[in-house]
Amino acid sequence: MQYFYGTQTPLRVLDEIELWKQQESEHTVVIRQVVQNLEENFVEQLKAWELAFAKAQGIAVRYVEAVIRSKGAIAPVLLQEIRQFTLFSINQSMSFVSFLNQLVAESEAVENNPVAVVVINHIRRESEYLIGIITAALQHF
Repeated sequence: MQYFYGTQTPLRVLDEIELWKQQESEHTVVIRQVVQNLEENFVEQLKAWELAFAKAQGIAVRYVEAVIRSKGAIAPVLLQEIRQFTLFSINQSMSFVSFLNQLVAESEAVENNPVAVVVINHIRRESEYLIGIITAALQHF
């Protein structure tokens, strides 16, 4: 993703958030599938993350629709809401990265599954990528 798209930057950021929140939601399912004997507390936390990401994705879709309806004249109030939602999305992904680090450190089921460690680390890097690109793009709107 480029970081600056002129007046389209907020829309482009929202598109990225929508895509990546779907990815993060799907990643929670992947982890549960890869680690069949995952401890119940982690299973429940992953299910909660899945729902939280789906909710954030839905919010991103609503903001995309609002920006499209604005026809290039985004109201300052809407732009501020999008900035706040973008910060929320960054913080959500940062919290998920922390959770993934905890999962690798504390789950015996993950520790005993080398493939799971590789998969979780890959998922963590993808969330970190989202954090980086959205943080950089946020400076341009």
